[in-house]
Amino acid sequence: MPVKLGRDSPAQTEARIEIIPLIDIMFFLLAAFMLVSLSMVNLKRVKVDLPAAATAGQEAKNDLINLSVDKAGVVYLDKKPIGAHELAIFLNTQKKTGGKTRVLISGDKDARHGDILRVLDIAGAAGIRNIAFETTAGDSAERN
Repeated sequence: MPVKLGRDSPAQTEARIEIIPLIDIMFFLLAAFMLVSLSMVNLKRVKVDLPAAATAGQEAKNDLINLSVDKAGVVYLDKKPIGAHELAIFLNTQKKTGGKTRVLISGDKDARHGDILRVLDIAGAAGIRNIAFETTAGDSAERN
């Protein structure tokens, strides 16, 4: 009787790694780690002193438009008070005449957040995308 040398016998089939169960296990582990990490986040708010930053650095202020907001909410353009409408007109003309207009917003630490956001919105509506906020160098121990 002749001997068969083929792969037809069930004892000689190749071993296969099923990928679908491995993918299911990886998704389960990913979801488990995400849920655990989300439960570790503390959602309470703490009081922060926004104007101080430990990494505040000196920057050349030659070609910047300096806008300041005091604690009463008055907006200043280069130490001169300016209204919201006049500021919008000024920023629009600066954007049209200059190529890359940069704005630096300096807010008093006692200024309301809404007053500073109003200036930010006016600058954004004028099409200016290079906006920075001025901070002072401060130690993190001072804020506690």
